[in-house]
Amino acid sequence: MSSPEVTIQLHEKALRLLTEDASKIEKLIEVQMENLTTRQCPLYEEVLDTQMYGFSREIDFAVRAGLIVEQSGKEMLSRLERNLAQLYEALNRKE
Repeated sequence: MSSPEVTIQLHEKALRLLTEDASKIEKLIEVQMENLTTRQCPLYEEVLDTQMYGFSREIDFAVRAGLIVEQSGKEMLSRLERNLAQLYEALNRKE
């Protein structure tokens, strides 16, 4: 296998793994949206915040390692942040 082939495989694998992790966070957000649990449950909010922070660190590592381009990482993170903002808006409306 040549070096460009290995690079492409690593790039694709990194994107696939990041997409899987983003999907897990999106599922957490969806479950919360469906249930619209009150903000009185700080544990769930803390879990989401921790997941988002960890994901942002994954993106940062992948970009610094040259596994993905910065724009791809920013787009993934931005989409999750928008979903999370929608959740918090819905929770605020419910209160």
